[in-house]
Amino acid sequence: MKVSIVIPVYYNEDNLRPLYADLKEKFIEKIDYDYEIVMVNDGSKDKSYEVMKELAEQDANIKIISLSRNFGSHAACLCGLSNSTGDCAIIKAADLQEPTELLLDMIDSWKMGNNVVLACREGREESKGQVGFANLYYWIVRKTSLPNMPKNGFDIYLLDRKVINVLDSLDEKNSAITGQILWSGFKTGIVYYTRKAREIGTSKWTLKKKIRLVSDTLFSFSTLPIRALEMVGCLSIIVGFIWAIVVLIAKLTGSIHVSGFTTLFLFNLLSFGVTMMSMGILGEYLWRTFDASRKRPPYIIEEENRKEER
Repeated sequence: MKVSIVIPVYYNEDNLRPLYADLKEKFIEKIDYDYEIVMVNDGSKDKSYEVMKELAEQDANIKIISLSRNFGSHAACLCGLSNSTGDCAIIKAADLQEPTELLLDMIDSWKMGNNVVLACREGREESKGQVGFANLYYWIVRKTSLPNMPKNGFDIYLLDRKVINVLDSLDEKNSAITGQILWSGFKTGIVYYTRKAREIGTSKWTLKKKIRLVSDTLFSFSTLPIRALEMVGCLSIIVGFIWAIVVLIAKLTGSIHVSGFTTLFLFNLLSFGVTMMSMGILGEYLWRTFDASRKRPPYIIEEENRKEER
């Protein structure tokens, strides 16, 4: 039996040494089976990759990969999973906010027959703003796209080799790997933990990336955007038809002496806004279709360092 631990790395130079020390104390020294650690540098411009090389010299079971640029955490996770060789693989964040002991609980759940094991948060030692956005995102996902999304979501998970092979075969771009895991429908187990506050470094999970994740999830796993567009269009037609009848009756009864410029202006402005919104939503679908047709890889490996290749 062999377990792979996949760690996406993005501006984590100060976290990596404490992370490995924590893994060694609480995981590596407690197991009696083979393991490997796959670290993927997702285009970090700090010294993360240099520290990764240093750790790889210390432990022959560490495999390091550097991507040519920042492709995003989901692409980095997919890269690590694709290059792992374990019977199962666990995604582990590099920021030390999840207890390492959690890995042992996830492996126990996998041994019980679960092909997917999700580490779900019972609580979060983080700011109200972060917690509020996360809760809103997971609520939207449950209501519109993936009803099996855990209430407080998940970032850490274990995947059996058969699940990893399925994710490799999907070949989807502009998608969320967590959504793909839930969509696949494999037998799933859940373990719970409390997410700790980050003590080293600052998060690079910006508002722009959060909004991108929301749009990727909605456009990939939900019909909400196109359904909303249809509803707005139908509502506009109904309102326009009713307004036309009201104006016609008023005109026939002599209630309208001079047509109102303000009413016409507001109606045209509203119609223009609806039209532009419609074009934007359709453009999102069209761009994603075009991007998929180009068959560009989700990530590009610039450099990798494997002990067995030396």
